[in-house]
Amino acid sequence: MEQNKTEEKSSGQGAKPFAQTYFHGTKADLKVGDLIIAGNNSNFGQRKNAKYIFLSATLDAAIWGAELAIGTGRERIYLVEPTGAIEDDPDLTDKKFPGNPTKSYRSTEPFKVVGEVSVWQGHPAEQVKAMKDALEKLKEQGINSLNDE
Repeated sequence: MEQNKTEEKSSGQGAKPFAQTYFHGTKADLKVGDLIIAGNNSNFGQRKNAKYIFLSATLDAAIWGAELAIGTGRERIYLVEPTGAIEDDPDLTDKKFPGNPTKSYRSTEPFKVVGEVSVWQGHPAEQVKAMKDALEKLKEQGINSLNDE
């Protein structure tokens, strides 16, 4: 038993837990080490400069983010680490849905790109069109994102 304590001290290494994996879907072309910051045009709501940036603990929500992102670039999914506090995204949590089923979050602090998911399957084209049409209808009805408030 004494030997195990000595080995732990000499290596300076202990068991470390894996960090939570978060995803960010976009059409931006980013590199590992880049920071995703708030202040860019929002993909939803009034499309004004966004106070928040968004991430998700589910790949499916990130795929939606990439598919619904404005711009002409290729849809991408990045692995990101938050650099500060994150909170539930009110558009996808208790204010509109029970709990946080998409595990979607927002922050005003940057996210650091730590990798890219290179193989993923998007939603069927008709499903993406239906989602875009539904978002456009909400916009026409004056129903804005809670993130615009």
